[in-house]
Amino acid sequence: MATIYISLGSNINREQNTRAGIRALKRAFGDLILSSVYESEAVGFNGDAFYNMVIACETGMPVHDVNRILRGIEDANGRDRSGPRFSSRTLDLDLLLYDDLILDENGLKLPRDEILKNAFVLWPLAEIAPELRHPESGISYKKLWSDFDKNKENLKPVRFAI
Repeated sequence: MATIYISLGSNINREQNTRAGIRALKRAFGDLILSSVYESEAVGFNGDAFYNMVIACETGMPVHDVNRILRGIEDANGRDRSGPRFSSRTLDLDLLLYDDLILDENGLKLPRDEILKNAFVLWPLAEIAPELRHPESGISYKKLWSDFDKNKENLKPVRFAI
C-alpha cells in the first residue's frame, strides 16, 4: 500500500464542492486523513478566494491510476478544462505525493512543485504530516513550513464542518 497526499481546492460553490470532493475521495480510497480547511486568495489570477486542504489516504493502485481517478472526480464535479491554467475551479485535486516516489512523466510530476511554492499546500500538508520528509530535499514538512515566508500569501484557517 502507498500513502498518498492530495490537495483539494475550490473557489466556485466552494463549500459544496469541497464536501463533494471529500465524499468522492472517500468512495475511491476509503479512510481519509483530513487537514483543516484554509481560505486563500487566488494565485496567478484575479478571482474569488479558494478553500484548500490536504487529504491523506492509502491505496494499492498504481500512481497513474490514482491520477486518472482524481481527474475523473474533478470532471464529475463540473471541472472546466477549457480555460486558462490559472482560473476559477469547481474542484481541483492534485496528487502531491505518492509515498516517496520522484517522478516526471506523462504530465505527472511528483512531488508536486506547489508543495514548496504555496502556503495553501504546505501548511495543511505540514499539519497532517509534520515529520514526513520531502522526497527530494529530505526536510520535514514541519521544518519547511516553519521556514516558509508566510507574508507571501494571505492564508487563514476557516471553520468547516465536514
